[in-house]
Amino acid sequence: MSRFQHVFKSLRVRENLTQAELAIKMGMSRSTIGMYEQGRRAPGIEDLEAIADFFNVDMNYLTGKFDENYYTDLQTRQIAQALNDNPELKILIEAGRGVKPEVLLSVAETLKKLK
Repeated sequence: MSRFQHVFKSLRVRENLTQAELAIKMGMSRSTIGMYEQGRRAPGIEDLEAIADFFNVDMNYLTGKFDENYYTDLQTRQIAQALNDNPELKILIEAGRGVKPEVLLSVAETLKKLK
């Protein structure tokens, strides 16, 4: 599970949660979360399932056992890669969370006009 620690931490950070906040939400101790992120401890199968469910990801993704075919189509893989490579795009995604679809479409049209 060498990649787990990195994937786990990135998911926590993506959700804008502190270790303490995640610990409360997951019903774990903060030190357990910290040890997972440092690679000093690996979760058992039940905790791994709970973490995957909490973050709504596949267990293979969580454990780093995935390849470029994890995303089912080329366009989705390209979008995922662009998000990974470009922190500014991540900012846009975070800003768009919870925004009504019609507002997002309006913002998208504005961005297209700015090109």
